[in-house]
Amino acid sequence: MTRVTVSIEDDLMSAFDDFLDGRGYTNRSEGFRDLIREKLQQEQLARDPSGSGIAVLNYVYDHEERMLASRLMSAQHEHHDLTVSTVHFHIDHDTCLEIVTLKGKLSDIRKFADQILAQPGVRHGQLYTVPGELHVESHHHGEGQGHAHRHEHLKITT
Repeated sequence: MTRVTVSIEDDLMSAFDDFLDGRGYTNRSEGFRDLIREKLQQEQLARDPSGSGIAVLNYVYDHEERMLASRLMSAQHEHHDLTVSTVHFHIDHDTCLEIVTLKGKLSDIRKFADQILAQPGVRHGQLYTVPGELHVESHHHGEGQGHAHRHEHLKITT
């Protein structure tokens, strides 16, 4: 691990310390590392929007909106190659929250998210993406298995 020294204005450091306290950080170093990771991820997304990654899409919608639940489910089925899992939560009688985990090309994930979030009746939504490198490997799983199979692994680099 590399140690660095940084000069920061007093008021900026005070604001950063307040931020760290509010988030429950126990030291400044981890806070700085997290901010650097986040910035590097944003830069990687800006440089290579066609790259691969993982994402979480969450949205709140009106369950009573005509055919909305069916349209949302159809969109997930149409993009079954991206959708890893979905969690559905009933907020109240008319309102639901869904959380969809996704994996694949980030440009495809963004198009899917835009399609979902643009649906009439979807009130709130957010997409969080993490870029990575997609590797296709062939290897064994478990002991005593005599054959290897190929599948994808996503390596998160930052």
